[in-house]
Amino acid sequence: MKVALIFGGRSGEHDVSIVSARSVATALRNGGHEILPMAIDRQGLWANDIESRRVLEGSGDRPDQALTFTGEYRIDPRLLDNSCDVVFPSLHGPFGEDGAIQGLFEILGLPYVGSGVAASALCMDKVRTKRIFENDRLPTAPWVTVTSHAWRADPEALRRRALDLGLPLFVKPSRMGSSVGITKVIDTESLDAAVETALRYDTTVLIEQGIEAREIEVAVLGTTEPRASVPGEIVPGDVFYSFEDKYLDARCQLIAPAPLDTDTTERVQRLAVEVFRLLGCEGMARVDLFLEKSTGKIWVNEVNTIPGFTSISMFPRLWSLSGLDSPGLLDELLRLAIERHNNPR
Repeated sequence: MKVALIFGGRSGEHDVSIVSARSVATALRNGGHEILPMAIDRQGLWANDIESRRVLEGSGDRPDQALTFTGEYRIDPRLLDNSCDVVFPSLHGPFGEDGAIQGLFEILGLPYVGSGVAASALCMDKVRTKRIFENDRLPTAPWVTVTSHAWRADPEALRRRALDLGLPLFVKPSRMGSSVGITKVIDTESLDAAVETALRYDTTVLIEQGIEAREIEVAVLGTTEPRASVPGEIVPGDVFYSFEDKYLDARCQLIAPAPLDTDTTERVQRLAVEVFRLLGCEGMARVDLFLEKSTGKIWVNEVNTIPGFTSISMFPRLWSLSGLDSPGLLDELLRLAIERHNNPR
């Protein structure tokens, strides 16, 4: 198949997207597919074919090794002339994982890998997914939300609400990924700075009660009959699984499969599939869970609809341990994309 592989983009995860795309490209080539690389610069302009290939074929498997480039098109003309059979958006964060570019693919009538517009937008928004989890009585950490307007108007009232949850707290931009803009707050004096940091990335901030828990991740694949991989576990090298832990710091441990008993493994897999279905996900997602250390209770954290495909990313690793290597995983994702396009639900 001819696969339009789109990477880069306007988000703070621009460099991570490029590194993911390099791994995806390798797996696609190993599966016999032809790649049409399409790079988007930090301002949202699309690079030409030569520049896109230069960036994709660069070396390095860390975000700080991504190449800089400048685009020239408002949209790649190859998307407009039926040059590709299917699109693989290797885009993380805003304007790539939030339903924006998925809407473009829908307008153009192009098959594409991953969730549709609504599920992509929903899963990108931590506050709205929290509300859905609570409405369906799925266990999720206690939380409050802060908007930039409310914070400027009455910060003291919002401080009280947040601190009523109890320390430690996690302060997060509602619509960012890769742990960008997240702070762990362990004392009251640190709260204001954490909120200001999160507000640099979004106008809405989620403040969650910290849970003493193991961090468990499950990869989910499918559409009408989604299935779960073996679970993995993150042991952060930092105070939490930060951006540096994910991509730059060797102290973080990724344990796969996670050392869980059979019953717990089955419970986290069932919950991951339930969450995937509840949010309307399609194709792929990584479901992040907490396993509380003192009680064994499983809490839902968040869902990532375009998980990373870097050399250290959990999603392809978990499927490899579940019997599906990277070329096979990419083949399945392309098949699911074509199937959904031909048989819309």
